[in-house]
Amino acid sequence: MIRMEHKTPASELRDRMERFRLRMDAENPSWEFAAIFGRTNQFYFTGTMQDGVLLVPRTGEAVLWVRRSLERAEDESLFPDIRPMKSYRDAAAAMGARSGTVHVETETVPLALFERFRKHFPVTETKSLDAQAAKVRAKKSAYELSIMEKAGRIHRHVLEDCVPGMLREGMSEAELGGEIFSLLVREGHHGIARFGMFGTEMILGQLGFGESSIYPTGFDGPGGCLGAGPGAPVLGSHDRKLRVGDLVFVDCACGVQGYHTDKTVTYMFGRPLPEHAMEAHRRCVEVQNETASLLRPGVAPSEVYATIVDGLEPEFLENFMGFGDRRVQFLGHGVGLQVDEVPVIARGFDEPLEEGMVIALEPKKGIRGVGMVGIENTFVVTRGGGRCITGTNPGLVPVY
Repeated sequence: MIRMEHKTPASELRDRMERFRLRMDAENPSWEFAAIFGRTNQFYFTGTMQDGVLLVPRTGEAVLWVRRSLERAEDESLFPDIRPMKSYRDAAAAMGARSGTVHVETETVPLALFERFRKHFPVTETKSLDAQAAKVRAKKSAYELSIMEKAGRIHRHVLEDCVPGMLREGMSEAELGGEIFSLLVREGHHGIARFGMFGTEMILGQLGFGESSIYPTGFDGPGGCLGAGPGAPVLGSHDRKLRVGDLVFVDCACGVQGYHTDKTVTYMFGRPLPEHAMEAHRRCVEVQNETASLLRPGVAPSEVYATIVDGLEPEFLENFMGFGDRRVQFLGHGVGLQVDEVPVIARGFDEPLEEGMVIALEPKKGIRGVGMVGIENTFVVTRGGGRCITGTNPGLVPVY
């Protein structure tokens, strides 16, 4: 029988559950039990993602109840208590049909799913565990960092070494997106860009030629993407062809064993961009490096944001972190099992950074008639400042 090779160590799972319980005790002192339905959090706490629910009582051991596939869960997970169920009735019968308050992932659990759960667990109140789980996931272990560093190496190689040789006059955005995705997968990418934001669908990331990279999108990020069309605003346009003089903008994730890195590289095809665009790009790179130097334990993300943004020149702030009125109010974001994690380098995020957190910094600026210049790389918070794991190329790579 085929066996899963990559298993989250049992020591990792124990540490994660212990830290989650401690966080719940500190922030929700009267909590009774938690029900974790989301596949990402299930994987984090158990090492497997199945159709089921992870029940975590305040007193007593957590149990992963699996509808499908129990066989796979038992093969790939070292979680100590995995049990089969046909419905939530089985879990309620074994653990007690608890009433009172349940903490769930209120950001993502569908109401219909939760109502089926409540038929057998007659809870009277629902509260969120989203923030607590996210904060626990934010601090990466040495085990997690080793996986993310592998993703970063793949990311750097493909975007910095390989993409310049892919660019051909007349190719479409969709062609380039497909070729980048294919190469990433061949190099070890797990083939999905997973986000926590509701309804977010990404195959690769955001990709565009010229002003496609500042086309408005519903995605909460500084870049834009024309995409394949209104029904699938992803990957890239089949109609927009690469022309001499185009800026090429590639903002994508790369993942290994569930863990992502985030990176943006820009390229100049055929000839240099106008000098004002290149100068804006160089300033974005400086901002990235200045911000990275502040990613130290004990420093609040809001402090980092204020230090950098409040020091920028008023003229540079125009169209910074977006274009027109489509500007985002952050400089970077946590990354890990999802691309959009905490902490966020923004006002309002006042809980201090910790060593081992991983943050993607992405200072970018929209330029009318050109597109989105700027850069993005993934950094680990260390005592000496952010340590980049996705490469050091400053971007605006010349391809002519």
